[in-house]
Order: sequence, then structure tokens, then C-alpha cells
Amino acid sequence: MSDRNILVTSALPYANGPIHLGHLVEYIQTDIWVRFQKMRGHQCCYVCADDAHGTPIMLRADREGISPEQLIADVEKQHRADFAEFGVAFDHYHSTHSAENRMLSSLIYQRLRDSGHINSRSITQAYDPVKNMFLPDRFIKGECPKCGAADQYGDNCEACGATYSPMDLKNAVSAISGEKPIEKDSVHYFFNLRHFADMLAGWTKAGHLQPEVSNKMAEWLENGLQEWDISRDAPYFGFEIPDAPGKYFYVWLDAPIGYMASFKALCDKNGLNFDDFWREDSTAELYHFIGKDIIYFHALFWPAMLHGAGFRKPSAIFAHGFLTVNGEKMSKSRGTFIKARTYLEHLHPEYLRYYFAAKLGAGVDDIDLNFEDFTQRVNADLVGKVVNIASRCSGFINKRFDGILSADCAEPELFRQFIDASGPIAELYENREFGKAMREIMALADKANQYIDEKKPWLIAKEEGRDAELNAVCSMGLNLFRLLAAYLRPVLPGLAANAADFLNIGEESWPAQAQPLLNHKINPFTPLMTRIEPDKIAAIIEASRENLEKTPTSPVPTGAGGAKTESAATAAVPVEAIAEAIEIDDFARIDLRIARIIKAQPVEGAEKLLQLTVDLGMETRNIFAGIKSAYAPEDLEGRLTVVVANLKPRKMRFGVSEGMVLAAGPGGKDIWVLSPDEGAQPGMRVK
Repeated sequence: MSDRNILVTSALPYANGPIHLGHLVEYIQTDIWVRFQKMRGHQCCYVCADDAHGTPIMLRADREGISPEQLIADVEKQHRADFAEFGVAFDHYHSTHSAENRMLSSLIYQRLRDSGHINSRSITQAYDPVKNMFLPDRFIKGECPKCGAADQYGDNCEACGATYSPMDLKNAVSAISGEKPIEKDSVHYFFNLRHFADMLAGWTKAGHLQPEVSNKMAEWLENGLQEWDISRDAPYFGFEIPDAPGKYFYVWLDAPIGYMASFKALCDKNGLNFDDFWREDSTAELYHFIGKDIIYFHALFWPAMLHGAGFRKPSAIFAHGFLTVNGEKMSKSRGTFIKARTYLEHLHPEYLRYYFAAKLGAGVDDIDLNFEDFTQRVNADLVGKVVNIASRCSGFINKRFDGILSADCAEPELFRQFIDASGPIAELYENREFGKAMREIMALADKANQYIDEKKPWLIAKEEGRDAELNAVCSMGLNLFRLLAAYLRPVLPGLAANAADFLNIGEESWPAQAQPLLNHKINPFTPLMTRIEPDKIAAIIEASRENLEKTPTSPVPTGAGGAKTESAATAAVPVEAIAEAIEIDDFARIDLRIARIIKAQPVEGAEKLLQLTVDLGMETRNIFAGIKSAYAPEDLEGRLTVVVANLKPRKMRFGVSEGMVLAAGPGGKDIWVLSPDEGAQPGMRVK
């Protein structure tokens, strides 16, 4: 019996829309790791839940004429169905709108309050006098106070990238009622994160985070922690704060507590002890799989909340990168914003599970779903290498030997090589190096196919008196196939189950001690996996494409505020020099990110360029910017700015420029680098 007790979570999908392929990177990654742990005989519980609270859900339900409860119930049903078909096997799937979450959220809040970590004060916010509700920034629209662009949100301008207070918008209106918002004061409740600065400084360096994430936490801690507003005003779909009528927990407070709530429901159902996993001195292991965009919440707020409330902190947090499709952000117009359900209508889910596994490592790098590579890899690896072994050997066994495998192992040394690989492959799975694990497994598949090619059973079958040899060769091939299927089982549980049925064996544990199947009867072979055909990919893209309504635009440049951009930096030109307006789809392809300039220096031999090293959150970039006439290098270091993060690198005479800093102005000394509010963090996307 294993002495490891493991609790694993994935981030909670928001109950306001369908699951798409970008979401599935995380759930498939987590599910593979959990299935591997269970194959090894460990007690491993995998829980998740729908994140069901917040203003967007309340407003969507209102638009659809249903209650928020009905909306989240409908969405949860869809989420569960998609996850089930992709083989994501939660031990329990719950909702943050649950009795368990209400109880635990109130308990944690009260403990934090009683320990002096909660305070309250009055703040001024935008208020909709028609809907009688305070407005989140994204529900206020107006003209940008910096560039004058119309129809901009209350937190930043999509035309020029400026950030501002929602009350600074010109001609602002509520996106809900269309009425002009007014200013109104309200008491809000704050969690004092600064109380936990010392604890977090130690915890984030103690091996609980990936190195690049730990380094980023150190920078954020060095810049100082802010109080966190954990309350929202009625009307709000969520849990009312126990000692504050009309005030509700902000969705990001009760969402991570949803991990605990889902596990509490599992404990009540299966007789597990909740405290064994969550008390402060617990020896159980707790792992969170998350996207890199929510690291701040999980690596700072969450451990601070748990510590302050007397609960254990995570053993580790595993962050992953984003999904691109064919090298670009998912796009509805190009048909690459693909919902899970759309994919399922055309292709087998385990194709995607394998492809993601082949691309995933232990770091936080983005991964790309390239459809051509996807098709070739699945067809070559799964169909051409793995399944082909069973297909090539099974016919001879069933037709010539009544389905009975040989009584002898033809190549014990080759079988031993496959068994010896169990240790290295297990270590790669354990460390989430799935791509490397797939390469090791496919190298074994190559060995198995090489063995069959060398023995040529199709020629042996034509010669009299060689039946025993034919049986031995084909039996050896099927025994090697059995081990390959076992090693792939965390990734391809359906294929592994079908292979076990074909081989007439039960569900297998990790095959470190497996013995060959000898004198064993197998079942008739049926195709285990078929090739991906190009028309299936085309059908997915076509079904995903939306003909977005084209919105007429003013002749706004591709950069900001009257500047036409170049690949190295923003070169200022007069507005009238702009040749052509772009469509909103063109602008949507630009990935604008907050960056901190950590180093600036002149470029020898260049009159206008400065060489900038910028911090984009999880990576640093080198960018050449034509702003030397307006800025001394020392004036830029430490400043936040906005950069185009998905610009292709450009090789210049002075080096490679890996992005573009946005700036505006007529030229000369009058060039202004765009600067977001100091509350922004490097890596945040500007929307």
C-alpha cells in the first residue's frame, strides 16, 4: 500500500461559457499526472469545480431571462460532458456555489478577520443609477481620455493602450443601462497581504514553485504587496460576507476555496478525512495545476489566506503556458478558436491528449497546436508505430494459432529492455516532462517495429515448418505492444483499455515488474485507432469560424495615438501619413503586454536607438527602440511600458529586436513612451 496521499486540483473553469482547447491544455496535463500516480498505486484524489460567482454571470443570466442558479447549472452540465469525453477523470467535480464553499469561505474570512488581517474603508466607485449597482471597470464605456477613441472600456484603451481610472473616461456610460454613471462611496473590505510578506518571501523560495515563477514572485515581493479588495456591493451573485449585510465576497476569494469545498464534498461521499489533507501539519501532498496568467493569485494571495486561517499551504504549484494555434492566438475569424465540443464532433479526443502530452514539459512555455504537425504526429506515432504493431501481429495469431500466444518469450533481452525503461519513463511522468516521456516511449515503439521488420513474419508465414517461429515472433510483438500501451495509459486511457480487452487482460498497474504473456489466449483484433484525414481538420476550422461583423474604424494607426509603428520601435509620423485603416480583427491579433524596462543603454553607431531589456512577467526580451532623442537611458530604467509581445523578432545590424515598445508623438524630443498605472504587473495583457 502506498504511503503517498495526494490531492490534486486544476484551476476552476468560469461558469460563463464553454470549454475550449486552450482550457484543455491544463485539464489534460493534470489528468495525465493523476492517472500516472494512480497507476503507481498512490492514493491520489483529483478535484475541481465550476467557478460560479461574479458580475458577468449575474448579468448574463439577467439577459437570458433565467436565474444565475439555472445558468450555472446549465453550464456545469456542458462542462462535465466535455471533460468526460476528453477522458478528464475527476474524483469529484463541484461548484463554488455550494454549501461547502459557503461554510469554508466564511470560516476562512472570520479567522482572518479575528487575527487582524481584514480592515475596511470607504472608496469611491462608478455607480449605475438605473440598474442601482456599482460598475466593474469593464462595464463602463466612453471616450479614451488620452487619445479620444470612442467605445473604450473603463480600465484601458484598446486603441492607444493607455490605462486610467473609469471616472476619467469622457462621455462615460454604463455598458449595462447606457446611463451616465455617477460617483458613489461605499465601504469595502480589504485583506492585508503585507502582513504575510516575510512568510511569502520564504515560502516562494522553498521549492514550491517552478524556478521562473519563484524569480517572478521575488520581484513582486521586492516591489511591495498591496491590500486586496475582497468585497463587492449588492447586487452581486456570490456569498454575503458574514458580518457585512449587502457586501459579498469577491469571486477571487471564494474561487480557490472551491478546491477545499470540492474535496470536502468528496470526503463526505467517500469517508475520507478532510483534516488529514488540510490541517497545518498535514503530511499529505497538495498540488495545484494552473495557467501562468493566475500565478499572482495562487502563489501570493492563496498561501497567505491559508496561512492566516490556520490551514496548510500547497506542496507545489505547477504553472503552464498558453495555447496558440498554428503559431498565433486563437482566432474566431480564422476558425482556430475551437470549442471542445466542436473538436469532439469531428475527431477522437485521444489524438489531442497525445499531442498535448508530446508538447508539454515542466516549465511555463506556451505550446502550439500546429494542425499539420498534429496530423503527422498522430498518424506516424500512434497509428503508424504503436497500433500498427498489434495490427501486424494479431492476424497471424488469430488465424494460425486460434488466438493462443507462444509458450516461450522469443527475445527475453528485448523484453527486459522494455521493462528497464519503466524507471526513466516514470521519472519523466513524475516531473511532468510528458514530451520527453513520449519520445522515450516512441523510441521503444521504433525498437518493436524494427524487430518485426527484421523477423518479417509475413515471409515466415509462407514457409512450411516455421509455425513455431511465426508464433514466437508475433507473440513477442504483442508483448511489446502490451508494454507500450501500459506506458501510454496515463495519456491514452481509452486506447489502453481497448488494448487490454484485445489482449484479454485486466487493468494494469505500472509495468515495472510485468512478465510476458505466455500460452495466453487473446481476443480478435479490431482497429484501435485510425488515421486523421485532412478533411476532418478542415471541418473543425470551418465549424469554428465566425463571420465577425466588421466595425467601421477611424484611421487609427497600428500603434498608438498618431504613431505608425515599425518593427524595432515606434517611429513618430504625422496622422495624415497613415495610408489605410485596419479592421478590428487585425487589431485583435496584436498581443499588448505590460513590461518593465530593467535596463536601457545607447546603441553604438546608432543615432536614434536605445537598447532596452524588458521584463514581460515570465521572460525578458531585448528590444531596440528609436527613442534616444526623447529619453536618456537612466530615465527609462524601472519604468512600466506597453509592448507588442507577439511581433516576430527582427534581425538588425545591432542585434535581434524581440518586440516593440509603444510610443507616440510628432518626433524629436516629443516622443512619449506609453506608461500604464504603477499598479500593473509585468506580463499582464492589455485588453
